[in-house]
Amino acid sequence: MTIATSAASASDAQAPFLLIDQLVKEFDGVRAVNDISVTINQGEIFALLGSSGCGKSTLLRMLAGFETPTSGRILLGGNSIVEVPPHQRPINMMFQSYALFPHLSVWDNIAFGLRRDGLPKAEVAARVEQMLALVQLGQYAKRKPHQLSGGQQQRVALARSLAKRPQLLLLDEPLGALDKKLRERTQMELVNIIEQVGVTCVMVTHDQDEAMSMATRIAVMSEGRILQVGAPGDIYETPNCRFVADFIGSVNLFDGHVTQDEPDHVVVDTPDVRHYVSHGVTGNLGMEVSVAVRPEKIGIQLDAPGLEERASAAEHGYNCAQGAIVAMAYFGNETSYHVRLDSGAVVKVSRTNAARHDAARLEREQRVWVWWDGADIVVLTS
Repeated sequence: MTIATSAASASDAQAPFLLIDQLVKEFDGVRAVNDISVTINQGEIFALLGSSGCGKSTLLRMLAGFETPTSGRILLGGNSIVEVPPHQRPINMMFQSYALFPHLSVWDNIAFGLRRDGLPKAEVAARVEQMLALVQLGQYAKRKPHQLSGGQQQRVALARSLAKRPQLLLLDEPLGALDKKLRERTQMELVNIIEQVGVTCVMVTHDQDEAMSMATRIAVMSEGRILQVGAPGDIYETPNCRFVADFIGSVNLFDGHVTQDEPDHVVVDTPDVRHYVSHGVTGNLGMEVSVAVRPEKIGIQLDAPGLEERASAAEHGYNCAQGAIVAMAYFGNETSYHVRLDSGAVVKVSRTNAARHDAARLEREQRVWVWWDGADIVVLTS
């Protein structure tokens, strides 16, 4: 008996908090969500990231109960919730518009759901005061939503969602209504509040910066499918396909084929550059691939790069090209350059402005060299 109980406990401990298994949603025969399977751990902030129409909002609505899956399973804490009505699920959803009641005060907005659930007055008051303290809006309790800033309204909506102590919090483009500067400031506030409460969160966004700065893990979606799941750093540094590499951040892509295939390195020839990749890849000699290099990994200078700027002598003569600066943009912390190579291809380069005054400042139409380290190359086979 003791052994069986221990085995069951170990199994429960290993079970994912939220399991989405082979989930499909069809509208008029078209699959908006196409056979998605993913697990989400307790306490995670999990982002569904993709462009409009990729299926991320439909997936979120199925978790909330606003859409019924065509097929597949959704298990929360080991229990199926597919047949559970939205109002009976231990889930709360915070909408992009915040959906605050304009005629109610901040206090009453937060209390609304608790009162509908029939909680005692003392319990309602205690939870509302706790939420007001958490989101630091105690002094605004009597104000109406129109008397608050966008960031304050967002925190009221979050407090209202958390007051019911949901097992799962769903965020639909949570910062989409805020301007850029306020959005950046609010991202960290939102993460801190969610982590303080300890609630598991699934958020939908099309904003890559928002997903990268807020999420524990990201699922990149396209055409109803999840293409890659991973931590923000893994998604950015090691994308598994062209779409993910191009969708997350900025990237330079070169199409070519493998001309040397060794366990510790490969050489990829493209019409623009010969690439020495200082690690092995899964594939065959002659295979068509794409080479991905992030703009911030690329050096730019007037003189040809020497061996001291290389990772090894073996790379000498590879991973570099000459061209002319055809566009540049100053962003304060960095400068972005577009360099047209002699082959005609345009390479994007990003250089950090570490010093206030740059003695070697580059100008438009200057002839320059661009180069990169073989360790910074990602070879994509799909």
